[in-house]
Amino acid sequence: MFSDNLVSTVSIQEILSKGVEGRSISRAEAYELMRSDEDNIIISAARNIRNNNRLSDIITYSRKVFVDLTNLCRDSCSYCTYKKDPYDKAAKMLMPSQVLALAELGKKFKCTEALLVTGERPEHKYVEARDWLKTLGHTSTIEYIAEISEKVLSKTGLLPHTNAGSLTKKEMSLLKDTNVSLGMMLESSSPRLGLKNMPHHYAPSKNPKTRIRTLEDAGQLKIPFTTGLLLGIGEYAEEIIDSLFVIKEINEKYGHIQEVILQNFMPKAGTEMENANPIGLNYFLKIIAVARIILQDMNIQVPPNLNPGIFGNFLDAGINDWGGISPVTIDYVNPEFPWPTIDTVRTTTRSKGYNLRARLPIYPEFVFNMDSGYVSETIRGYIEPIYDSSGLVREELIN
Repeated sequence: MFSDNLVSTVSIQEILSKGVEGRSISRAEAYELMRSDEDNIIISAARNIRNNNRLSDIITYSRKVFVDLTNLCRDSCSYCTYKKDPYDKAAKMLMPSQVLALAELGKKFKCTEALLVTGERPEHKYVEARDWLKTLGHTSTIEYIAEISEKVLSKTGLLPHTNAGSLTKKEMSLLKDTNVSLGMMLESSSPRLGLKNMPHHYAPSKNPKTRIRTLEDAGQLKIPFTTGLLLGIGEYAEEIIDSLFVIKEINEKYGHIQEVILQNFMPKAGTEMENANPIGLNYFLKIIAVARIILQDMNIQVPPNLNPGIFGNFLDAGINDWGGISPVTIDYVNPEFPWPTIDTVRTTTRSKGYNLRARLPIYPEFVFNMDSGYVSETIRGYIEPIYDSSGLVREELIN
């Protein structure tokens, strides 16, 4: 909720002119944009910023296989259907042979990314998770991910990208050798969402301090990192701006945040928030546009599967990426929302005047800076044969 005493000192047009010229706007100016009802010119400015910062008309995506390593999780978020308990029929604890079978399938469908996803530290809550890890010779989920990442990389050539929630610096160091990038949604920098009756009350890992520390540690380790916000879970507009500035300021310090996801919450049956209202399209478009104005040339994506039939609108508001899309596996975090086909995404992208290209799970700016320590020697040999002069996947490998 915006402060009552916040007074505009400059016009909206002056703020937008700064953004289009590539100058940073202040937090107070960003608040003013969110308060404004000049949505159309804000969205137009954001689109201009995206176009000005791109040397081509390319919109990207990552062709991936989604490996749901284990959906046991110590957290309980009010909106989540991903988390399962050990007694649930849908609970998963995949063995190495199952993971490699999925990776091989992804390879057949010309994927370049193996997205490895787990719940948050399930071994801290469930004896079943500890027993599963013990049979594999490990005491933690991260140790197992390190092993399976090496197997996927060496046996299939798919590039692992792990999202296992908040990690320590030591854990990320363990994964860097065989993961081309890592990911963790900030979701929100507001501690208010962790209070009683709020969505993160029973999710200790969603404490903003914990998540921000992970982002900073990843920067110190020079790990290309994906993060983002979950929108529509009870946050105020002011808190959205604050969260975007947290991401912006960390990236200005370390330069490692390769992508910012703006994900709209969709209510799911069987959760505490099943009757909550999803975020409105017009408001979401405005958030995307303001994010582009704040973040300038950073990569911004919105998942197309959460917005069936309307996702092309997000190109108008300044995004430049569709995220990971799988031709072989579902979105296990949002199984109610199937991915559109890549051909559908391509057609929608072209209808807006842009061309769709596949990228690696590491963005071109990091591909071209591998000598700066962003990519381990182990992974470099797998990356070099599959990217072209633009840093994207060689088209002949996926067509």
